[in-house]
Amino acid sequence: MQLTGVQARILPDAEAVADAALGIMLAAAEEAIGARGVFRIVLTGGSTPLLAYRKLAGASAHWADWHIYHGDERCLPSEDAERNSRAADETWLLQVPIPREQVHAIPAERGAEAAAAAYEPIVAAALPFDLVLLGMGEDGHTASLFPEHEIRPGPLVMPVHEAPKPPPERVSLTPSALCRTRRMLVLVTGAGKRPAMHRWLAGEGLPVARVAVGGNALVLLDEAATPQLEH
Repeated sequence: MQLTGVQARILPDAEAVADAALGIMLAAAEEAIGARGVFRIVLTGGSTPLLAYRKLAGASAHWADWHIYHGDERCLPSEDAERNSRAADETWLLQVPIPREQVHAIPAERGAEAAAAAYEPIVAAALPFDLVLLGMGEDGHTASLFPEHEIRPGPLVMPVHEAPKPPPERVSLTPSALCRTRRMLVLVTGAGKRPAMHRWLAGEGLPVARVAVGGNALVLLDEAATPQLEH
């Protein structure tokens, strides 16, 4: 399957996508720690990466050298089950010995504007990332960058208001931050993503397409998400 400006790999199912992502993440971490003594990874929210996070919880790695960042967050209380940071904690991060001061959650409970301002210098100090993980929504959004919403060109982190899916208030890294990475991985699974994948193939300027091209991404998708015409 040909996606302009990025590589794509079709795998049988979501389990295979998670296994491939696991291998790439662990290899990227080993390479980064060997070269620079630290591994900086940006996590994505949503359901697709949770399988990979669960696999990471049982993996062996130099966890003390990992630094965790988030690509976006929902403006909810810090312990809310719908927070991306909470899902990552429960499935993976609290089960491995990454120092908690190296888990850089977005303080979205403060509100979109204040949280974006607070996270901006944290992101700036981390660049370039070693690996950015992204997903894709059924409308083609990635992180909290939505179609037909303004994506500010300057900041590394932006507040998001009136998001088309709840909650409406969010915080997101911008393409200026997400694309400054040594590797980018986009995970796409499920039949519900197939229409957006078709639009991406057709060349529509979806947010996920814009970011993936800028980050020279590898897209891992399962057969259910793959447009039929590409089989």
